[in-house]
Amino acid sequence: MTTETTATTPTPLPLSQSEERTWAMLAHLSVLVNLFTGVLGPVVALVIYLMFASRSRYVAYHAMQSFIFQLVMWYGIGAMWAVVGMLSAVVVGVVLIPFACAVTPFLLAGMAIAPIYGVWGAIQTSQGQDFKYWLVGDWMRQTLVG
Repeated sequence: MTTETTATTPTPLPLSQSEERTWAMLAHLSVLVNLFTGVLGPVVALVIYLMFASRSRYVAYHAMQSFIFQLVMWYGIGAMWAVVGMLSAVVVGVVLIPFACAVTPFLLAGMAIAPIYGVWGAIQTSQGQDFKYWLVGDWMRQTLVG
């Protein structure tokens, strides 16, 4: 007689509405982590997304939105100047330096506003309202829904 045991992985339970609000709020507040670490805010938002994507579309949407928003705001300046620096070796970058100088103040202003925008998103999601970042929100919704 052989006894077969089947290993089943438990299906994760969906989050309650209160838990969804809390985790969505924390995803938006992850922008504040950048104020202390400089770079780890997007990592926190991504971890929240990975932990709860299968349990809540609401949390997945807000966490991924926060992740993309932070990538654009916090890494945009560095990426732009890295491209300009690499292209400078090929003379093309020299032409781009005035463009980079003109765009940098706007990106720096965005970095200053990003924590305020993230806190606003956290407040709205904690109250059960839907929140979407400008430009990022609609794109994320289309990407996640399919």
